[in-house]
Amino acid sequence: MASTGTPDPNSGWLSDEELAETRRRLPLLYVEAVPVRVDGLGRVTEVGTLLRANDGEFTRTLVSGRVLYGETVRDALFRHLEKDLGPMAFPLLPASPLPFTVAEYFPWPSESQFMDARQHAVSLAFVVPITGTCEPRQDALEVTWMRPSEAASESITSDMEGGRGALLRAALASVGVLP
Repeated sequence: MASTGTPDPNSGWLSDEELAETRRRLPLLYVEAVPVRVDGLGRVTEVGTLLRANDGEFTRTLVSGRVLYGETVRDALFRHLEKDLGPMAFPLLPASPLPFTVAEYFPWPSESQFMDARQHAVSLAFVVPITGTCEPRQDALEVTWMRPSEAASESITSDMEGGRGALLRAALASVGVLP
């Protein structure tokens, strides 16, 4: 079929085969979010992590997912927060979200501290205040809320997949909770 110049409205969804082929050839853009609860002055009081079961192992992780073709970063961030935390999480997204860092994941050990065996990915990472009730969805078993010092502890961050423990620590440092 000839191209009409109009983007395919469903082109953000790839088949499993197309996604696997794309992952072999291109870095993919992701968003990641560190969910937090804040007090009335905007200080972080709690940090949320997701508990997931992967191949019989329990790991902690953050909210994350791909940005689809034609989707804004803001919309992708909101979609993944709702997908992982539930529709009643009520995240507070700023009008113009800016990441606290950019993480680069490689499918092999590299100078980057982040690894994803499936692909080369570039992730925009955000700290997002959550005001509602979280009910995990998709493959998350639970959302665990803890004090920032506990979340940044070795016992928690060492259970996080792909180097996300370092990302969590960087998030907490970016909001002044850690030195």
